[in-house]
Amino acid sequence: MEFHIILCFLFVALTAVSSEDDGQVVFVKELSSKPAQKLSRYGWFGSARLQRFVIPEDAAVARWRFTVTKGHRFPGFCGEHNVTIHIRWGAPPVVNPVGQMFPNDTAWSPAHSLHLPVTSQATGTFNLSDPSPGDWYVAAHLPRDDGRIEQKGFPSCSYYFQPHLSIRRAVDTPILQPTSGLPQAAAPDRPARLKLFVPEFVSSLSVSLTDCHSQTDPGEEACPLVLRLGSASALKEGLVTVNCSTNGCSVTLLAPPWHTWLRVVVESNRENHTVTFNVSSNYTVSCKPQSVGLSPDIIATHGNSSDRNATLAGNRTAAAEGDPPGERSAAGALSPGCVWDVPVLAEELDVLSVRFSPAGGPNVSVARSNPTLLSYPLHTLTSGGTLSLQLTLNTTSTSLGNSSSVAACLSPWAPVLGLSGSQPCQTALFPGYRLHVNSSSPKAVIRLPFPQAATWYLSLQLTCNSGCGNVSVVSVVPEVSVSACVEDCGTYGECRLLRSNTYLYAACVCKAGWSGWGCTDGSAALSYGRQVTATLLLTLSNLLFLPAIVVAAQRCYVTEASVYLFTLFFSTFYHACDQPGVAVMCIMDYDTLQFCDFLGSVCSIWVTLLCMARVRDTLKYTLFVLGALLIAMSMQLDRRGLWNMLGPVLCAVLALVIAWVYRGVRRRHCYPPSWRRWLLYLVPGLLCALVGVCVYIFAETEDNYLYTHSVWHVLVALSVVFLLPPRERSREAWGWSRGWAGSWSPRVCGYTLCHGSKEELYTVS
Repeated sequence: MEFHIILCFLFVALTAVSSEDDGQVVFVKELSSKPAQKLSRYGWFGSARLQRFVIPEDAAVARWRFTVTKGHRFPGFCGEHNVTIHIRWGAPPVVNPVGQMFPNDTAWSPAHSLHLPVTSQATGTFNLSDPSPGDWYVAAHLPRDDGRIEQKGFPSCSYYFQPHLSIRRAVDTPILQPTSGLPQAAAPDRPARLKLFVPEFVSSLSVSLTDCHSQTDPGEEACPLVLRLGSASALKEGLVTVNCSTNGCSVTLLAPPWHTWLRVVVESNRENHTVTFNVSSNYTVSCKPQSVGLSPDIIATHGNSSDRNATLAGNRTAAAEGDPPGERSAAGALSPGCVWDVPVLAEELDVLSVRFSPAGGPNVSVARSNPTLLSYPLHTLTSGGTLSLQLTLNTTSTSLGNSSSVAACLSPWAPVLGLSGSQPCQTALFPGYRLHVNSSSPKAVIRLPFPQAATWYLSLQLTCNSGCGNVSVVSVVPEVSVSACVEDCGTYGECRLLRSNTYLYAACVCKAGWSGWGCTDGSAALSYGRQVTATLLLTLSNLLFLPAIVVAAQRCYVTEASVYLFTLFFSTFYHACDQPGVAVMCIMDYDTLQFCDFLGSVCSIWVTLLCMARVRDTLKYTLFVLGALLIAMSMQLDRRGLWNMLGPVLCAVLALVIAWVYRGVRRRHCYPPSWRRWLLYLVPGLLCALVGVCVYIFAETEDNYLYTHSVWHVLVALSVVFLLPPRERSREAWGWSRGWAGSWSPRVCGYTLCHGSKEELYTVS
């Protein structure tokens, strides 16, 4: 009992201290952190490391701290780089650091970006007052990729990025009720914080400050207050600031955000001045449609039309959408300022794929007197895709004159009602996107990559410059959908689904030199002739393995020849399938071709070195099979790992050195003994292999890949021709046909196999 009493006293004391420090509300601090991620050079959006944070309601201050550390153990090995960090509220940032082109009809706004120079370790901060509540996204990447192909396992520069977020949140923010004043006080270090709720269909909202008095200087007539409405995003959108005058101040927001809490902050802009004032608010609802639900025929039509998940959004209409405005009302004609609210059906087709359609059919009636409104709720799970709107004028039923058009405005959080005249497509806090369709341009398209997770509103209205004549209602077809990528990344791109913890998003990875958000930027694209040249070089260069196969077969190394043939076949068709352009031919699954190509390449080196070691056939073939199995296992684990190739090569070289040293010690002279063998075969073969490995590891880039990798094929094939040992004397004596016929049989001496005493006395090997 005493313990609980002590806890209560401690809580009251802490609350009193917080209230005394902050003046009006109690603040608490919340911390969050994300795991460190390895940064990459920017080549496409998948190169950026994305993290998602959630900022709660009533957050007064958000402070990000970014830490970038080097992962290399040699400090002077890696140079200084600038890490670029992008921050955006509501959706992932649209990153375009190299100025690439976007697809046609694509609208996007850059995110807030900052640069962090990195030497050994760097720390940067980003502070934001009154941040917008909800999801915040942070993306970081290194400078543009230089095209160098780094081999996995070799020392390289590693940079690790880790973001931290600390939040100062108000836990007892007063609620400002409409039409009722609320006395408050504000000081430079203790601003007054309030919040008010904005319901749906509010056309205007006003907040006023009155009875402004300075407690420090009662005789002063000035009102040194600053009024802020809304919350700040990284680009300072969503926030309205007004400086008050001697008679107080007020601000009116046209088209404020619907169905959300709006933050009100009042602070004193003079030092040592505490100001008391009275704050009040009021809003106007221009028209609220009568809520009668959906008609039974619409529910029956769409209730069983698809087995996909379907929900109805905006079901506040007074009648079916297909009815003309003059017939839609059980309650009569709408008053000025009212809207036709059309219900929308949302169908979840796949991951990051949602299709919206009007519940009453594809055609939507648009009048001149009152705007037509459709709402599209986008959740967090759909903000990682692309929002597309295609508006088509139905010219079969009604024809518009040259001076008439249908104006449309797509805006988040609140609609823009009344599009006639020069009214901009802009809500009180957020911009919108305007479209027009008429007889000469009956179709308009707009695409928004990474749309904000909010309710988007499409308002439509018929506009006429010099009179609409007899036309009062027209029909349009709005097609709204969310897809993973813009037009599925086109011909030269591939849409890939990415993940950051539990958040999914998509981006295009381009090929054949194409670039851009939708792989539509062809400024550096490869021509068709260059694509064919690349395919021919990388495939036909494998034909240099034919001399190696012939030489191995002539010297009775049938197993080795079979491995070389396997490598020739799969390396040829793997590179024919691996091309970035349209000159591609895949005879089987790409993953299978890649596995067989990597397996054959390493096995070719393995069997060549063991053949040079001149070990006994039983041991040699045992090592062949055992090595092939172990190499296949390692390729399945990590095909591009350094030790998958280096491990078998070192083991085979070790076996070769042991065998040659054993023969040299036994014969008391160098092995192989012939200087011609060293000069004409071994040294050229080793040089070809060494140059090929250097080209493969250090010289390959994305631009010269077709040349350098073709040189690698040629040099490796030539090194096999030089390094293969001559035919063994025993096989030469038995002959090719006799060896295959199996005419030789060993002499039996008791229970052991006897060999000739001069088995290893040949001089050339």
